[in-house]
Amino acid sequence: MPSESEAHTPKGSILARTALGAFWMVAWRMATRLLGLVSTLILVRLLVPEDFGLIALAASFATALNVALTLGVEEQIIRARAPDRAMYDTGFTLNLLRGVLVGALVWAAAAPAADFFDEARLEPVLLALALSAALSGLANIAVVDFRRDLRFDREFTLNLYPRLAGIAVTIGLAFLVRSHWALVAGIFVNRFGMVVMSYTMHAYRPRLTLVAWRSLAGISAWTWALSMATMVKDRSESLVIGRLLGTTSVGHYAVGVEIATLPATEVVEPICRACMPGFAASHRAEADAGRDNFLRISALLALLTLPAGVGISAVAGPVVALGFGQPWLEAVPVVAILGIAGMLTLFGNVSTALLLAHARLALLMVITIGAGALRLALLLLLTPTLGLTGAALAVGASVLAEHVVLVQRALVLLRLPPPALLARLWRPTLAAGLMAVLLWGTGLGWAPPPGTAGSAALLLAQGAALGALAYALALFALWALSGRPPGAETDLLGLLHRLLGRLTMLRPAQRRSA
Repeated sequence: MPSESEAHTPKGSILARTALGAFWMVAWRMATRLLGLVSTLILVRLLVPEDFGLIALAASFATALNVALTLGVEEQIIRARAPDRAMYDTGFTLNLLRGVLVGALVWAAAAPAADFFDEARLEPVLLALALSAALSGLANIAVVDFRRDLRFDREFTLNLYPRLAGIAVTIGLAFLVRSHWALVAGIFVNRFGMVVMSYTMHAYRPRLTLVAWRSLAGISAWTWALSMATMVKDRSESLVIGRLLGTTSVGHYAVGVEIATLPATEVVEPICRACMPGFAASHRAEADAGRDNFLRISALLALLTLPAGVGISAVAGPVVALGFGQPWLEAVPVVAILGIAGMLTLFGNVSTALLLAHARLALLMVITIGAGALRLALLLLLTPTLGLTGAALAVGASVLAEHVVLVQRALVLLRLPPPALLARLWRPTLAAGLMAVLLWGTGLGWAPPPGTAGSAALLLAQGAALGALAYALALFALWALSGRPPGAETDLLGLLHRLLGRLTMLRPAQRRSA
C-alpha cells in the first residue's frame, strides 16, 4: 500500500534520517516526561503511596495480558519490502481481536486477582482497565507508516496530545476526588486520545479482513511467544513484591524504578524506537550499513547515558527526599541500585532493535526466557530477606546477565569482534568511572537521605554540578589525549552544530511570518 507520508520522506542517508527520528523521539519523551514529572510531584501530595501501589499493581496485571497477546504486526509491516492493503487490513483486524480478547481476559480475572492480592479495590480498577484495553484495539494501523518511513515528527505529534490530555485529566480529578480513580481516568483518556489521533493524522481507513493472515502468522507466533516471555520477565517484580511485601511496597518500588530508569526511558528507549526501522531500512537497502550504525549509535548513547545513570544513583537520597518527601525514602536503595544497572540497558536495547529488525525473534525469545527465569528466581530468593533492596539487587543482576548476552549476539550477527565496540566505549566509560569516584570521595554521592528539603536541595545541586563538570572535563580530556579521533564526541558535536543551524534558520522565518 502506498504510504501517505512517502512523498514527504526526508532525503539523506539512513543513519541521518534515523538520527533525526531519534531526535523527535527523545523530544517527545522529554516533553511528556517534564509534564509527567510535574504531575507526579503534584500527585504524590494529593494521593497516598497506597493509591500509586494499587494502580501499579493493576496496570502490571493488565499490561502483562496485553503484552502476552502482542502480535507484532506493526513490526512485520515495517520489515516488509512492499506491504499491500491486505496486510494493513489484516493487521488492523488482528489488533482489534487482540484488544477485545485482552479486555475480556482482564474483566474475567478482575475478581480472582483481587482475592489473590487480598485487595478489594483492585477489582473495579481492573474492570475499568479492561474497557480501555478493548478500546485500544480500534487504533488505525496505518500510522505505522510514520515509523516505516522514518517520519518521527508525526509520531511525536501522535503521542504528545493524548499524553497531555491524560495528564490534565489526572491532575484535575486528583484535586477533586483525591483517590486512585484520577490515575485510572488519565490512563483511559490517554488511550482514547491515541485512537482519535490515529484517524485524524492518517487518511487510511482500515477494513475488517483476515485475507493476509498467512503472511503474518509465522512472525505473529514468534512475537506472541516473545511477548509471553517478556511478560514474565518485566512484571515479575511487581507481582512478587505485591504478594510478599504488600501494595505500599509496590508503590515505593514503582517510584524508585521511575526515577532510576529515567536515562533509559527518556533517551535510550525512544532512540531505539527510531533505530529499529532504521536498522530494517539498512537491512533492506544497505546490507553492510548496520555495522557502522550499530557502533555509532551505541557509542553516542553511552556518552549520554552512562553519566546520567551514575549521577541518578549517586544522588538517590536527595532526589527522593526533595521530590517525594520522607514517606517515600524506602525507594532510595531501589534508585541507587537500578540507576547503575539501568546504564547497561542502552547496549541491550540497541542490540534488541537490531535483532528485531532482522526478525531474530526465536533468539530473543530464548534470551528473554532465560533472563525472566533468573529474575524470578533471584526475586524469590532475595526479596523475603532483604525487602525492596533485595528486589532491586535481583532485578539489577538479571539485567546485567540479559544485556551482556544481547550484545554478544548482536556482535555475532554483524560479524563484529568485541574490541570494535570497546574501542568506541572506553572514553565515556572511564570518564563516568572517574566521576563516580569523585562523587564518592567528596561525600556528595551515595550519601544518606537529608532530613530537610533545604539540605536535600543543596546536596542535589552540589552533586549534580560536580558530577556533570567532572564527567565533561574527563571525557574531553581523554578525547584530546587520544588525538581527537572520530567517534561519539565528533558525532555529538556534529549533531549540536546541525541543531543550532536549524534553529538559526528558523528565527528569520519566524520574524518574517510575524
